[in-house]
Amino acid sequence: MGLILFGLFFILLIIGVPIAVAIGVAAIFVIWKAQLGITIVSPNFYSGIAKFQLLAIPLFIFAGYIFERCGISERLVKFADVVVGNRVGALAIVAVAVCVFFGGISGSGPADAAAIGAILIPAMVSEGYSKGFTAALIAGAGSTAIVVPVSIALIIYGALTNTSITTLFAAGIIPGIIAGIALVIPAYLISKKRGYGRKRKFESISFFKAFKEAFWGLLAPVIILGGMYGGVFTPTEAAVIAVFYGLFLGFIVYRTLTFKKFYKILVDASNSSAIVMLIVTLAGLFSWAASTLGTLDAISHYLLSLSNNEYVVLFFINIILFVAGMMIDAISIYYIFLPIFLPIISQFHWNPIWFGIIMTFNLAVGQFTPPVAVNLYVTTHLADINIEETFKEVIPFIISMLIALAILVVFPQISLIIPKIFGMLS
Repeated sequence: MGLILFGLFFILLIIGVPIAVAIGVAAIFVIWKAQLGITIVSPNFYSGIAKFQLLAIPLFIFAGYIFERCGISERLVKFADVVVGNRVGALAIVAVAVCVFFGGISGSGPADAAAIGAILIPAMVSEGYSKGFTAALIAGAGSTAIVVPVSIALIIYGALTNTSITTLFAAGIIPGIIAGIALVIPAYLISKKRGYGRKRKFESISFFKAFKEAFWGLLAPVIILGGMYGGVFTPTEAAVIAVFYGLFLGFIVYRTLTFKKFYKILVDASNSSAIVMLIVTLAGLFSWAASTLGTLDAISHYLLSLSNNEYVVLFFINIILFVAGMMIDAISIYYIFLPIFLPIISQFHWNPIWFGIIMTFNLAVGQFTPPVAVNLYVTTHLADINIEETFKEVIPFIISMLIALAILVVFPQISLIIPKIFGMLS
């Protein structure tokens, strides 16, 4: 029955069924067919989201929409532009820098790509950057949002593995910066080779004025992350703080929000949250069915039988995650594959915090790797081009990110530096 479960799921995906429906239909069908008790569906569905940690997800999504609509992203772009200056590939560097920073507010790859892409794609195209390159770059840069704190993906991982979400956030800081550097290097080299930005029209504005306009946005991660690392509030409480801080900026500081815009934010955030939480509940049901049937244990034992060398097993795990990330969203992957990997983590005594960063970093690459590449669909829509036009352009960014992933795999201490500094690890 385990083969039927996974087989039906992939068949539904291939024929274009939405992923939440594919997961749910496959799970419910197998539960019914295997006589596992169809009545378990309802309580399992509820228990899948009845977790305090998961409450942070809709709240951070809400906060992300508020920060996007109140004008923070525009001010961050202007400030980053002043810092980078008038040089070849400047806007490409700005795009990566702002995506990494804004990812610390939105926590979502597609949201990050959409918010920054809406501003920078027209600007970069007008400066001579090709649409394919621009869409590929911002899609890749947007993926860093699930690595840097606050990350919705890390919240899911923490909830499923009972690891500290605050510690995961701390562990994601340096890998997030490394991801940004990994994207800046090919972006700069390609821009230099093609002459992107040589004839740009640089808007002259003083550093002080740009900093003053961006100050409140720059302060947001300091308040959110500083409060968590200082033990002032939990990640879920931090999400509430982020919402109220965003409303404070929108209604009082910048005065860019109106009640009409606020209502639209509520609607959009509710829609996005509903999609995410629906996937969470149905993926949880799928995982329960696979676990009950013994399929997950069988796969786990098979992976352990491949080799006694932990690096060989880790290599196969990363291959599985990379391929899965090309076709399935990160949330579903956590629910489907984490129960398989947990015994392996225990077997080799891997640090679960480090493994969470490795897994999430790998899935970040999947967000802009065809054929699914959700971030690419967002940016190509904004650039008004076919996604096929980005396939060649995105390859250097994928390779560079995979090299960065390899570094994090070989040197686990990189991900654990900040948690150790804050005394989060024993």
